[in-house]
Amino acid sequence: MADGAPAAGLAPGFLDVSRSLSGRAWRQRPAEASTIRAHMQTLGLSEPLARALASRGVGPNQGADFLEPTLKRLFPNPSSFMDMDAAAEAIVGSIQAGETIHVFADYDVDGASSAALLVRWFRALGADLPIYVPDRLTEGYGPSPLAFDRLKASGADLVITVDCGAAANEAIAHACEIGLKVVVIDHHMMREEPPACLAVVNPNRPGDTSGQGNLAAAGVVFVLLAALNREARKRGLFETTPEPDIRQWLDLAALGAICDVTGLTGFNRALTGLGLKVMSGWANPGLKALLAVAGSEPGPAKSNHAGFILGPRINAGGRIGRADLGARLLSTDDPLEAQALAEELDGLNVARREVEREVTETAIRRVEATGQHADGSAVVVVAGEDWHPGVVGIVAGRLRERWRKPVIVIGVDAVGNVGKGSGRSQPGMNLGRAVQAAWREGLLLAGGGHAMAAGLTVRPDGIDALRTFLNVAMADEQVEAEAMDWVEVDALIDPGAASRALFEDFERLAPYGPANPEPLFALSGVQAREPVAMNGGHVRCRLGGPDGASVKAIAWRCADLPTGRALLNGQGGLSVVGRLKADDWNGRKGVQFEIEDVADPRMAS
Repeated sequence: MADGAPAAGLAPGFLDVSRSLSGRAWRQRPAEASTIRAHMQTLGLSEPLARALASRGVGPNQGADFLEPTLKRLFPNPSSFMDMDAAAEAIVGSIQAGETIHVFADYDVDGASSAALLVRWFRALGADLPIYVPDRLTEGYGPSPLAFDRLKASGADLVITVDCGAAANEAIAHACEIGLKVVVIDHHMMREEPPACLAVVNPNRPGDTSGQGNLAAAGVVFVLLAALNREARKRGLFETTPEPDIRQWLDLAALGAICDVTGLTGFNRALTGLGLKVMSGWANPGLKALLAVAGSEPGPAKSNHAGFILGPRINAGGRIGRADLGARLLSTDDPLEAQALAEELDGLNVARREVEREVTETAIRRVEATGQHADGSAVVVVAGEDWHPGVVGIVAGRLRERWRKPVIVIGVDAVGNVGKGSGRSQPGMNLGRAVQAAWREGLLLAGGGHAMAAGLTVRPDGIDALRTFLNVAMADEQVEAEAMDWVEVDALIDPGAASRALFEDFERLAPYGPANPEPLFALSGVQAREPVAMNGGHVRCRLGGPDGASVKAIAWRCADLPTGRALLNGQGGLSVVGRLKADDWNGRKGVQFEIEDVADPRMAS
């Protein structure tokens, strides 16, 4: 796929690139000319920015809401979510009855953010909300009969599950049998028949009409807080206690949305954009402490803070440390406790990176030895003994980037005779649905997820059958996904035009995520000057044009791939696509070009 040969039957694309060095075709992101003109006239935008806005599906009358989203205009009616009113009534009623309530959270950032949102709302009412997070190694994902037994023994009357539970029908049936009440708040795909409990709030539940299926669990919990305020107000709970202003916790909702890679459109975009503004004040002691141990300075928060600085460290607790560290960090108001937790998470993150590197290198060698990555299969499934279950999802993501197809990485516990895997998918291929189908066929002990990510548990002797099933199940989607796998360019620029002003103009489109991709700029006829191979397989260089102007550039994890080799060879006449990133080192206020793809015109047609 990455040999630079032209794709059969594919017409030349943008800059005549029908097959780049990574095997993809380029095109300018399509946009309606009339919509581009409307955005230029009504919003006063430059043509490239107006085109970028139109190409993201923003209609002529939607530009203002997209560029300046507000909760007032976009906040959904909580009652539009199936079971939301029942959930609020159950929780507030339980508080009034003096019952003991616990929150059961998943161990990732979205779960930690969701739990912290509820803990802070309860604290504002003078109530305690203990957190239970299952251990990834000993308990696996989501609720289990054992966990509910423990919660019942600790005195819980009601359990609120967040970012999990929607598919835990059997475990929740056990909870009901032992007299434990359950409310589920989730966003993952689920079965037609929901768990039998007090309420199941999930915008992706069959029959839900809220239209908010792109929310992370933290976003669903944020709407729940509005429903809880409404229910508590109705019952007179705020006659002596101030009503919580949930807007102060928008930073947690944004953190969950970004780190769970949700579609940032509509209400979810407003939630995330406004949440980053709240985060910029760094009022949450846990986030502030985590930023400090990462060596970053407080300032305006961007998606990069959540996705690449805060998120990986919060996740490190659930991956290779104590599962509840992230939720505790985001919930605490004690700066000393926040500092201690942040330091522990930062140390775990260093260890996680080393484990991840070792598994990634082994998995690449194993797959390339078998040829799975290049044999036309729809899905790559790779397994290894003693691969840590906490890093298999990250490794799957790395390999998906490398091979441009869904990848499932499974860590096998030979003693326990079980494999725990995690997968990451390619746009246009619904991995969660395929994994659920495999579970229904009896090929998995457990499995579920959503379109772009999935988790599973499988017997080691069933991995080959799983691979075969998934390749058949996703073959039709593969054809469409490969046809969709364009590199979509927003604008052609010269190296000299890759300026801070251009970066800041396009930053009006942020925050970025699925359905609102970060802008991609193309450079034509450039040479990679002063190329350097860095640790981790990254390549740093300057991209220089014929007029002598140049821009600093970096390409991630590609030194051993055709793209990286072309850069390291210092080739001239290259076409390069990438993103503009802020370069604020030592207060310089510059930009760096983050390379996405490279094409050699001599091999592109």
